[in-house]
Amino acid sequence: MARLFISPSILSADFARLGEEVSAIDAAGADWIHIDVMDGHFVPNITIGPAVVKALRPHSAKPFDVHLMVSPVDPFLDAFAEAGADIITVHPEAGPHLHRTIQRIKALGKKAGVSLNPATPAKMLDYVIDEIDLVLVMSVNPGFGGQKFIPSQLKKVEAIANMASKRGLAIDIEVDGGVDAGNAASLVSAGATALVAGTAAFRGGPQCYADNIKALRGGE
Repeated sequence: MARLFISPSILSADFARLGEEVSAIDAAGADWIHIDVMDGHFVPNITIGPAVVKALRPHSAKPFDVHLMVSPVDPFLDAFAEAGADIITVHPEAGPHLHRTIQRIKALGKKAGVSLNPATPAKMLDYVIDEIDLVLVMSVNPGFGGQKFIPSQLKKVEAIANMASKRGLAIDIEVDGGVDAGNAASLVSAGATALVAGTAAFRGGPQCYADNIKALRGGE
């Protein structure tokens, strides 16, 4: 069985102590650090920019999994790459030329991901899935943490896993939104290889982070 990557979302961390929170979730067993970037335009919320990503970089050697909920997205790719992103994930709706955007991310030496909103079909990946490293399935409507998981997205995870398998592609399938210990196993069974967890990872404070991550892995 492939390793399951846990990518805690710092959207649920204590923003007054963000550097310490990143260090703590890293020490607790996180595989990646998920960073949600929102612009108040593509999604109805504003979070952080490249300067904060750069400031957090010294607090963890783990891959920075940066999800850009930004439109237009192309003008910001270089800045986030320079700030320390390792994976840069964009939405098909965030620019007119998704393939060109993916090419730019790869040219910057970063892994490229494509994120699909709940109403965005897996078919959107048909002509780019061979070019990317990761698909991020949004199992809530993006913009806010703490939302309930949308069950229909399980079928989308399965569809993407089948698409990748038929083409012989070893890409990561990540799920973000309402992920917790109660649905993690079903997501992995559907084909997910990476789970983003905000509330479920950061609940209870630093003394609980290791147990929270262990629960997401199925208690292993």
